[in-house]
This record gives sequence, structure tokens and C-alpha cells, in this order.
Amino acid sequence: MGRVVGGGVETAGMKRKLDVGGTLSQIFSTYGDQAGVLLPVAFGLFLLVAVINGIIAGSLILLPLGLAVSVVAATLYQGMVVGLVRDVQDGRRDASVGELIEATWPVVLPLIGAGILAGLGIGIGFLLFIIPGLILLTIWSVIAPVIVVERSGVIDAFGRSRALVKGNGWPVFGVIFVVFLITAIASGILGAIGAGISDSFGMRVLVNVIASTLTAPIAALAASTIYFNLLGPGSEPTSGAPSSASPV
Repeated sequence: MGRVVGGGVETAGMKRKLDVGGTLSQIFSTYGDQAGVLLPVAFGLFLLVAVINGIIAGSLILLPLGLAVSVVAATLYQGMVVGLVRDVQDGRRDASVGELIEATWPVVLPLIGAGILAGLGIGIGFLLFIIPGLILLTIWSVIAPVIVVERSGVIDAFGRSRALVKGNGWPVFGVIFVVFLITAIASGILGAIGAGISDSFGMRVLVNVIASTLTAPIAALAASTIYFNLLGPGSEPTSGAPSSASPV
């Protein structure tokens, strides 16, 4: 007899299988239920990045500052979303926005480090006839949730992500592929709307911020939802995570 776990079904002696449709449904259900948190935080962070980049535009000396702010903002947002998805595993959100962001700060640097390494590896993989890049993108898809929830080290997070995805490579890739298509189409439509509204640079920047605000939560929710579905409800992280980092 099997039991339902996350987006799939686990039976005795069998690794749980990720349900692509169920996982996608969870992603967009969480998006709708938690839009009041996801969208304002995303808008604030991306607007801050746009303002800072606008101020330092044209300055080669300050260019690294703009890049650093962009990386930290995106990383902080990813970590916050992981915390939010962990928090709503019991059906409700208990933590405030401030608490979610505060809980992410201790792992911002590991998240950045892992993101840089994964980006380099996946980028090289895509240069090697694309398929290696797709494989790495799949097996490393839950690195961020592993670091946030399990407080894993950067290098260990790669192995842990691969172990979680093992046996579910195609379903995980399926979710990633659908999410990519949706965000790409949405970004393209919003970009076209922005280009047609005004020739003003400021207006185009604002539209880009809005586009990022609407699409960024989808990718962040995808990684987090995949992770918790692979982990299974009520399961404890295998690494030495502090009690405060255990799934709610």
C-alpha cells in the first residue's frame, strides 16, 4: 500500500515519484495564495536594484557595486521564498515578511557562492552541446532550498541536490521546462507592452521591474516546491540543520 507524499506517491521499497502536474499546481496555488508577500517584496527589491543601477549608470568604477546589489537582492529573494514555502507546509503562513528575510541573511553568502558555481557549471555545460547543461540544471535544481533549510555547506549542497533529484530527473526537468516556458512567454509579452507604451527610458525600466516582479516568484517557488515534494511532508533534513530551520 502506498502513501501520498508531496507531489507524488511513495510505496514500500520504492523512491517517491514527483508528480509534474501536481507540482505545477502547487507552485501557482502558492503564488496566488501568497501574492501579498511575494509581489511586494519582489517589487521593492527589483526597484531598489533598478534605482541603484540607474544612479551609477555609466560609471565603470561603480559597476561592481551595481552587480553586487543585483546578486544579493536576487539571492535574498530566493532564500525568502524558500522560507515562505517551508512555512506554509502546514497550510498557513506564520512568519512575517521581516522574519522570513531575517532568517535568510545567515545563508546569503553560501547561496551566492553556490549560485556562482552552479551558473559556471551549467553555462559550460550548455556550451558543450547543451545536453550537459540541461542535466546539471536538473540535478542542481534544489541547491538553494538545501542550503536554506538544511544549512548545508556550498559543496555539500550540490551532492545533496543530486541525491534528492535522483530517480526523478525527468519529472524535475519537466517542471523546470514548463516554468521556463511560462516565464519566458510572460516576460516577452510584458516587454512588448512596455516597448509599445512609451519611448521613455524611465517607463521602460519600470515595466522591466514589474515584469521581474511578476515572473521572479515562479522560478523561486518552483525550486522550493520541488524540494519539499522530493523531501516528503514531515520528513526531517538529513544534515545538521538547526531546529529553527526544520520544516514547519
